[in-house]
Amino acid sequence: MLKSLLCGTALLAVTAGAAHAQVTNNVVKIGVMNDRSGIYADLAGEGSAIAARMAAEEFGNKVAGAPIEIVVADHQNKADIAANTAREWVDAQNVDVVADVPNSAAALAVQGITKEKKRIFLMSGPGSTDLTGKACSPYGFQWTYDNYAMAAGTARALVEQGKKNWFIVTADYAFGHSLEDETTKMVKQLGGKVAGTVRHPLGTSDFSSFLLQAQASKADVIGLANAGGDTTNAVKQASEFGITQSGQSLAGLLLFISDVNALGLQAAQGLMLTTGFYHDMNDETRAWSKKFMEKNGGKAPTMVQAGVYSAVRHYLKAVEAVGSDDADKVAAKMRETPVNDMFAKDGKIGPNGRMFHDMYLAQVKTPAESKAAWDYYKIVKTIPAQQAYLDPAQSGCSLVK
Repeated sequence: MLKSLLCGTALLAVTAGAAHAQVTNNVVKIGVMNDRSGIYADLAGEGSAIAARMAAEEFGNKVAGAPIEIVVADHQNKADIAANTAREWVDAQNVDVVADVPNSAAALAVQGITKEKKRIFLMSGPGSTDLTGKACSPYGFQWTYDNYAMAAGTARALVEQGKKNWFIVTADYAFGHSLEDETTKMVKQLGGKVAGTVRHPLGTSDFSSFLLQAQASKADVIGLANAGGDTTNAVKQASEFGITQSGQSLAGLLLFISDVNALGLQAAQGLMLTTGFYHDMNDETRAWSKKFMEKNGGKAPTMVQAGVYSAVRHYLKAVEAVGSDDADKVAAKMRETPVNDMFAKDGKIGPNGRMFHDMYLAQVKTPAESKAAWDYYKIVKTIPAQQAYLDPAQSGCSLVK
């Protein structure tokens, strides 16, 4: 009897050890990398880390028998720092997943490292379509939006209103170039034209020369192919120049709720935008956002922060399902499992790593229409996933058969 009990105990120990060994170094480690101190800190920053921790907390901070650990880093909007951080995280800290990474140049650098090292990359912040196009990876997942979706929403809506003559003010790096390109293609596809473009350095404080060129073009729409602090600075200065008062429309091609908050409704009212998430859409978004805001100093979540939560949660569900942090097994499980949470309903991951989910065309409310703090958007229409995103077969991704 004693012998059989001892044998049974030994067998259980071996089995438990084998199961435990499925998680490398007995910890599932997730690195949230973004801009924590610069122009993109409000739209991502610590809020994205909070969102990742919320996802981990849903699992009791443990998955597949191993603790979940969240680490954070500031890439300072520099591709070399992003790449070096990702490499050090994987080689020295055994990080399993890199998450967020706004700034497409930084994200493209991280995509290269995570592809080489076979680590999952959950992209919520970057917009370049190259990330699920020519630079796609079997381990890379672009979750929240991309520049094609921004053009398919905002640019399409304005052209369909008859505003067909455009001028684009562009952030001069990978993200801005991609957003300018996608917007130009969309405007021309719908019968409009782009009269001109001008590019500005990342982190520009004085937009006067760029806006004066746009104003002189007499274009119906001045499209801002930038984000974060660059967008808010451009919108404020456009208002000072009386651009919208003179009849030209201003389009924030990538506008976040944090930008609207920074601008104030008086300056931002009427702006059209495309978003993947809004905190006040339904009971589920309101419940999650309330918890987030309690942890984030009362600030409402941006779509990037909500996307980080959704992507990390989906990753952890896949780890739980396969009982391992093996990147190939987890990536396969993520692809075959629909995404259902407060961010997406029946979201599906394409062969190129693009997560297909509905997007929303919104308009910023007037001060009179807003009834509470962060009550900023009117949802104009839902943009179905298949319309919002490029067909993977047209993406240029080598993973698409």
